[in-house]
Amino acid sequence: MGQMNDARDKIEDILNGKEYRIYYNESRNVFQEWWNRVKEWLADFLESLFPAIESGSSAAEVVLILIILAAILLLGIAVYLLVRNKNRNANLSKHKPLHSAEELSWTYHRHLQEALKHEKNQHYSLATRHLFLALLLFFHKKDWLEAKLWKTNWEYYDELRKVKQSWANEFYDLALVFDEVAYGEYEIDREEYNKFREKAFVWLDHSEGGKEKQHAKP
Repeated sequence: MGQMNDARDKIEDILNGKEYRIYYNESRNVFQEWWNRVKEWLADFLESLFPAIESGSSAAEVVLILIILAAILLLGIAVYLLVRNKNRNANLSKHKPLHSAEELSWTYHRHLQEALKHEKNQHYSLATRHLFLALLLFFHKKDWLEAKLWKTNWEYYDELRKVKQSWANEFYDLALVFDEVAYGEYEIDREEYNKFREKAFVWLDHSEGGKEKQHAKP
């Protein structure tokens, strides 16, 4: 107990000491000077835009505070998006869309029919999975990538961007949805599934002459 009191007394002595007070006052003065200069510049700027505003008013300080708050908000959003994209990229590089040799042995037509069957029964998560695998094996058939059990969606994205970057970007968006549904235990609803389906059929419907899409339109 005595040691704690001694430590507290030492801290109080430091805070009350002349050197600390000088350092504190100097730091506060530097910040205050910087703040006043920024306010003066902003006040002059506002006065040039709006002559009715007096430079000595508190309007400049209010605007400055709003600008700082907006900057902090934008920085927070940027950090959030950066972390989210980093986590998503990590998931794409970790998860393998094909789980078994049987899934790989299926043709993309068979996965497509399986997707349409689950879609009809309103099992949209299963439909999403098979529709994505159909797209993946369609790309394999076109020699745009090589489907393997050990490959991740990030590796497929990397292969596809060597063929065409815009296709790779669209595949990336679909892979993110697939990843959330297949591994994130996310239950996709009909509206989200329809958007996913529409993007996938940009390729699949073109190859099938529109037959599959017309067969089971949600």
